[in-house]
Amino acid sequence: MATPFLDGVTTEYASEVWPGLTLKQGERHVLLQLPSMVETMGSAVHGGGVTRLRRIANIYVDRSYDCSDPVRDVMEWLREWRYPIDTTAGLLTAVQLRYASVMEAKNAEAAVFCCATSGTSNAARAGSERTTFPAYIPGTVNIMLMIDAKLTQAAMINAVMTAVEAKAAALADLNVRDSENGLVATGTTSDAIILGVSQSGAYPVEHQYAGTATDLGDMIGRTVYSAVKEGLLTAWAERS
Repeated sequence: MATPFLDGVTTEYASEVWPGLTLKQGERHVLLQLPSMVETMGSAVHGGGVTRLRRIANIYVDRSYDCSDPVRDVMEWLREWRYPIDTTAGLLTAVQLRYASVMEAKNAEAAVFCCATSGTSNAARAGSERTTFPAYIPGTVNIMLMIDAKLTQAAMINAVMTAVEAKAAALADLNVRDSENGLVATGTTSDAIILGVSQSGAYPVEHQYAGTATDLGDMIGRTVYSAVKEGLLTAWAERS
């Protein structure tokens, strides 16, 4: 599925697999809005951890952004845009939002929606020695993964694992290298992910697993892989 904001005209995208889920382009941010509250887990600056949310804002900041208090900054921006603080998560990205990429999939047991903003300027390989920092820096690969289905908490963790593996696979297939040691990168130094699950009873099963051997895990892997890969290829094509 095509990236919704690349044409410079489209400002709102309606999901084809999850009725009521929308993605809107706002002032320096992309807002993912869900038709109802969902169970979430993730590493968002604000609204991270395990909670319940209705909206997720992926907010652009430039590379000169002062990272001394990102939680305060995100909350101030959400208030400025009049989003409810308690039910809205905020991610920060240094990737231009016009490179946001959307992929979706659906079967009889679940629907999966993924929006990713991807950059590789600080690509890194987990497990290798490199320079590290104690402070927060804005995200480079940010993944918003929404699943309309019923999942156990264990399956939700499994879904995050599968998504991260798919991101790493996309970087490997594009030959993205660690900026310090030249090894194949598994991510960047500032990636973030947030998973939302509807826990809807409209589907016939409760998913116990979401690994790559499952139908659900296959959809997660394909949507995340494709969204990350498409976003990077689009950005690289524009720059060249």
